Amino acid sequence: MCHYCGCREIPLIKEFIAEHESVTDLAGDAVRALDGGDRDRARTLAARMAVELRAHWAGEERGLFAVMRENEEYTAYVDALALEHRELAAFLDGLDLDSAEQRAAFVRAVDELHTHIAKEEDGLFPASLTELTGEQWDRSIDAWRTVHSRDPLPGRPG
Repeated sequence: MCHYCGCREIPLIKEFIAEHESVTDLAGDAVRALDGGDRDRARTLAARMAVELRAHWAGEERGLFAVMRENEEYTAYVDALALEHRELAAFLDGLDLDSAEQRAAFVRAVDELHTHIAKEEDGLFPASLTELTGEQWDRSIDAWRTVHSRDPLPGRPG
């Protein structure tokens, strides 16, 4: 992600980035487990990755994506990102790491996940800085908080 636009300072974006990092850490560990022949560990890590992704995607789609769609300039971009979420979810739901073909497909999916994250962190997140109003940020944060059902973001009332 870029370091010049300031979006890393927005509490919600910080959360999204932390979630991206957690998921890519799990994905990388799963790929390394596969490389080492430990399919059981890879399965466990891929399953954890899928759970984290679903919560992350729900927070993005119900919040930031929804408010960015309010400007038709971003609708197609956001819709494409949401479609990528659906495609990866379907792939992970049917993942069979006992299959050599599926193992190779998982490695490709991890690479595609990195590309997807770059589209968010280098495209959508910086655009949100100039696009969203305070009220839209509030709705995005509230949606994320509802999905995650945990303490409010730093600096925000509960």
